[in-house]
Amino acid sequence: MEKQKKRWGDRADARWIRELDGLHVIMPHLMDKRTDAEVYVNMEFDVTEVLRYIEEKNRGEEEYKATLFHCILMAIAKTVYLRPDLNRYISGRRYYQRHEITLGFVAKKRFEDHSEEKLVVTTAPEDWTLTAVTRQVVGKVHKARTEKSGGANGAMDILRVTPRWFLMLFFRIIKILDFYGKVPAVLKEDDPNFASVFLTNLGSIRCPSVYHHLNNYGTNSIMVAIGTIHKAEKIAADDSRQVRDMVELGITLDERVADGFYFGRSLKIVQHLMSHPELLDRPLKEEIDLDC
Repeated sequence: MEKQKKRWGDRADARWIRELDGLHVIMPHLMDKRTDAEVYVNMEFDVTEVLRYIEEKNRGEEEYKATLFHCILMAIAKTVYLRPDLNRYISGRRYYQRHEITLGFVAKKRFEDHSEEKLVVTTAPEDWTLTAVTRQVVGKVHKARTEKSGGANGAMDILRVTPRWFLMLFFRIIKILDFYGKVPAVLKEDDPNFASVFLTNLGSIRCPSVYHHLNNYGTNSIMVAIGTIHKAEKIAADDSRQVRDMVELGITLDERVADGFYFGRSLKIVQHLMSHPELLDRPLKEEIDLDC
């Protein structure tokens, strides 16, 4: 995405959108908190074709095996690229358009009850492909699990040993800085609260998708909870019954960012990409023909 020349009021990560209709100007004042403007949808996606695709793709691959999670990351990044209003956020009661697409999630060091969790954020460049996603995410998760923490992870390690009064004062100041877009860069590094899309992969721990709230802190406008893969009988276009692999996504959106029509068409693009997984291995910036 081409970054425009910075003007007064712009932020380091985004451009202040000044050209808005009356409705969108007043909405952040009527609903000043992100949690006041949540819209939730639970939707089933057919992942039969994408599972076949990654099974073939992973043959002979030892280190960087693609997973359904990687495919969903790529499909969402491609959808956000094609539908740029999804890459907006509201902060300080103003609308902003991000310069980059970023995807954030939480990685557990081990799949145990009390295992430590680490925050991970990855940036989607215009030449991103499923292969690049797999290598980048596998590398970032390995780094988060094995190396000393920095950024938001490192800050949490320091703050957790401070007294309550200090934490109360510290976060009161941070919330004021957040309103004006002045949170120090080191605290935003690897924090999904500042990502375009925040994902939680509940399927990896065999849990169904759930409703997950947005946060008032940060700039994240979309939360996606990925459930487990399950079999379901569906009616095909020729009226035949087929057993398909399905996965539920619980998606929470800030309704102030775009209208329902825009969100609805965007969800159809995600399903189109899942039904044609070969498109996921084309660069993010490459145009595709959509029948949705």
